[in-house]
Amino acid sequence: MDTDYGFGKIVNTDFEGAIDKVSKELQKEGFGILSDIDVSGTFKKKLGKEIPPYRILGACNPLLAEQAISAEPAIGLLLPCNVVVRQLDTGEVRVEFMDPEAVLGIVNNPAISDMTSRVKARLKRVLTAL
Repeated sequence: MDTDYGFGKIVNTDFEGAIDKVSKELQKEGFGILSDIDVSGTFKKKLGKEIPPYRILGACNPLLAEQAISAEPAIGLLLPCNVVVRQLDTGEVRVEFMDPEAVLGIVNNPAISDMTSRVKARLKRVLTAL
């Protein structure tokens, strides 16, 4: 169930295992996790609403981010690449990646266009490894 702005799949592990595995596979592709937003924890604390585990990981490849910012200084508005790990109502765990071509495609800069395809290829390799 991919979207116009992302791609992903069901993984054969529990929620915490998926967080660990996606983090390790991102690292192999040069990405670090800049942010880790616990959406389900925030909803529970701020709204009193319980949802299945849901986290947004902000992934960044520093070398590629530096190149992007050098080519288009305001591009930080569109960074980092978000990765969602969420548990479905069925108990299955789904990992989803922001499609950098869809999101960064709004930037009218050839240097960014070339870079987004390289970032997408790296994220697709991470998805395949999960």
